[in-house]
Amino acid sequence: MKENKTTFEISLKRLEEIVSSLEKGNVSLEDAISLFEEGIKTAKTCREKLNTAEKRIKELIKNSDGTFSLSDFQFDK
Repeated sequence: MKENKTTFEISLKRLEEIVSSLEKGNVSLEDAISLFEEGIKTAKTCREKLNTAEKRIKELIKNSDGTFSLSDFQFDK
């Protein structure tokens, strides 16, 4: 399977473009179907990237004893 190197931000921008095109309604039915299919695939890519990020964050905040603690993320200033 080919690895997708597209960033979340690029995928999200493309998804926004697709939605905008479909909302305008100035595309043919065939093009609308193609855009819809691409939008579904792009949304799936975004969801997978978010799930991966969430897993990485959970791993990073795991306590030394293997448990997790929930707390608000805070930036050090």
